[in-house]
Amino acid sequence: MEEIRDRGLVSGWCPQEKVLRHPSVGAFLTHCGWNSIVESISEGVPMVCWPFFADQQTNCFYTCEEWGIGEEIGEGELKRGRFEEVVRDMMVGEKGKEMREKALEWKKKAQDATTFGSSSHNNFEKLVKCITGKEHL
Repeated sequence: MEEIRDRGLVSGWCPQEKVLRHPSVGAFLTHCGWNSIVESISEGVPMVCWPFFADQQTNCFYTCEEWGIGEEIGEGELKRGRFEEVVRDMMVGEKGKEMREKALEWKKKAQDATTFGSSSHNNFEKLVKCITGKEHL
């Protein structure tokens, strides 16, 4: 802690959405849990992916291979050089630039899908009406 005092902060908990929203965040190291993926997409932040189990590998696959907004660190023990390589590529490399552009495109898609009258909005309203007995699916 003493070594990083002037360069970083280690915290037990923080409001992840607020952190991702900050303009100085260039990438997000994530285990690829679905909530983290959605929050990162919602803020237009590309991801450094480090999945462990359950749905995380599938989420990582889509993030990196299908959507082009992440890069996987790899499996097994993380080597310092590999982490540095991925972060450097993400922050200053051509691939990172492309990922940041795509991340902003996905942010726009997420915003469009959740505005009034959108598919997500309409589906949520249907769910509420179904739960309250005002409509059937």
